[in-house]
Amino acid sequence: MDSESLILLIAACCGVFGLVAWIGLMAVPAWQSYGRLWQRAAAVFLTLYALAAFMIVGTALGVAVIWFWDRLAA
Repeated sequence: MDSESLILLIAACCGVFGLVAWIGLMAVPAWQSYGRLWQRAAAVFLTLYALAAFMIVGTALGVAVIWFWDRLAA
């Protein structure tokens, strides 16, 4: 397996694990917290804002690691 295939495999696994974590830790509890369908749908929709915040923070941390890698590796 070449390095590009390995990177794509790791990215796909991270995407699947992230989706499963969002469903299990955020979407399902939000869905179960309300009784009416529109309230449930709104609660799940609002979890997307939290998901976006987690993605932004994760991307920022990843960029910071890449930016400061030469200082961290020493």
